[in-house]
Amino acid sequence: MTATPVVTRRPDPDLQPTLPSPRGPLSRHAIGLLRGEFADDAPTVPATADVGDDDLSLALYMLYELHYRGFDGVDDAMEWDPGVLRFRHDLEERFLAAVDDLIGQFEVEGSVSTSLRAMFTGNGDEPSMAAWCEQWGDHRHMREQAVLRSAYQLKEADPHSFGLPRLHGPPKAALARIQFDEYGDGSLPEMHSELFALHMERLGLDPSYGAYLDLIPGYVLATVNLVTLFGIHRRWRGALVGHLALFEMSSVPVMAAYSSALRRLGYDAWTRLFYDVHVTADAEHQTVACDDLAEGLAAQDPKLAPDIVFGARALAALEANVTEKVLDAWEAGTSALCGDLPPAEDPAGLSEDRLPADDPRTDPM
Repeated sequence: MTATPVVTRRPDPDLQPTLPSPRGPLSRHAIGLLRGEFADDAPTVPATADVGDDDLSLALYMLYELHYRGFDGVDDAMEWDPGVLRFRHDLEERFLAAVDDLIGQFEVEGSVSTSLRAMFTGNGDEPSMAAWCEQWGDHRHMREQAVLRSAYQLKEADPHSFGLPRLHGPPKAALARIQFDEYGDGSLPEMHSELFALHMERLGLDPSYGAYLDLIPGYVLATVNLVTLFGIHRRWRGALVGHLALFEMSSVPVMAAYSSALRRLGYDAWTRLFYDVHVTADAEHQTVACDDLAEGLAAQDPKLAPDIVFGARALAALEANVTEKVLDAWEAGTSALCGDLPPAEDPAGLSEDRLPADDPRTDPM
């Protein structure tokens, strides 16, 4: 592989996004808290809010972002502000209840690894955004799915890294092995988040962190909230491991299908690089995550087995919810975003003459 180019954007050295527009009383209150305008007069979280409720999802996402990059103009001290934590707790309680409603009752049958493998067989029978894009997607769909994925992929690996100090022994070593690959073995251009930023740039999108937050629907933000909740609460360390295990186990066919869609549409190897790297890396990660990490943790602490399976089932349920809603929009000929996405002007990824200046005209893979 030739050297991966560093993404050529981001004039702001702090890389902090701006606060989004509110979508209701909950997100409006969250913005007020972060700006220091409100105290304890939090609105009641509706008991009927579902797992992808726009208002609840955005509010929780913003409060969780304090544990990542924060927001421009928001005091870093708000991360542990008592009012923020009280409101976040209320949002989390409703969010977890909605996740439980979506999953339903379940029992762990057999070993954890057997349960995880039963949830994903890789046979392609389940609806898939990636498979849909591979067969029918056009340039608009590929740009939309990149925007939808950006809320997680531009922070890829960070939520699961919260698990490192919460584990010990062989499971910790397995998680560290996976995360080291996710962070490009310590090389900035090869970090998976950077590869996704490059992918967005080649599609003619703004790869800045949080640039499209106003366009991402709540049911997508909910998938990021889920892994953040698991990551920042030690009580949910088992669920975090289960989430990562299924995430890695299901990755290879998804990434291969997106790469195939981009190839069919004429995008070059640099644009496909994010997906092609995952096809290779996750072929190994899926075994490490299932057997060494998830099964290893269950063997080390058997009482965590139900939580491990819960984390995987929660991931599957929320991703299926996203798939259903996005494909409903696409098959109806409409956008899955919350607003209009500006058209791309001459995306670099469609022209072999627009390869990065510091690299030869060769396929990077």
